[in-house]
Amino acid sequence: MIQKAVKWALDLSHCKIGFSTTHFGISETEGFFRKFDGAISTEKEDFSDADVELSIDVNSIDTQDETRDGHLKSADFFNAGQFSNIHFKSTGMEVVKTNQYKMHGDLTMVGITKPVALNVDFGGIVEKDPFGNTKAGFLITGKINRKDWGIVWNRNLDFGGLAVSENVKIKCHIQLLKS
Repeated sequence: MIQKAVKWALDLSHCKIGFSTTHFGISETEGFFRKFDGAISTEKEDFSDADVELSIDVNSIDTQDETRDGHLKSADFFNAGQFSNIHFKSTGMEVVKTNQYKMHGDLTMVGITKPVALNVDFGGIVEKDPFGNTKAGFLITGKINRKDWGIVWNRNLDFGGLAVSENVKIKCHIQLLKS
């Protein structure tokens, strides 16, 4: 008997798509996106065969500084006027150990698609929350080099460093709702 894929939706009130970069070489500046959507399907209860697709609204970026957010939306970074979405499509899940995976996929930003690998920690499933819903939880982390997508703006500092690191750390708290 062939098992049908189970569909999952993002439980948006319990998700956060976040990132951070090193600023002036001395501290981390964090941000997140307020608007995103996605779909997940899997045939296995442990999500080791999950198929993931995610779309992020670039104009929803929030670093708690409107001036910086405006700069990030500009052609120096995301060029939100021309490329309003970031897109991720998984291409495979690799089991690292129980409840830990390496999710491979294609990440598209500013019109450029590159392969990425993200770490996935599967927190488990709650079969019935107080509202009768089935939920699953994950922490997804990784690191990308923004220059791989042609996002190269920077400033040399008088003391010898760069204003913004090339490496961007990704940290996403994800809760899914079984459809």
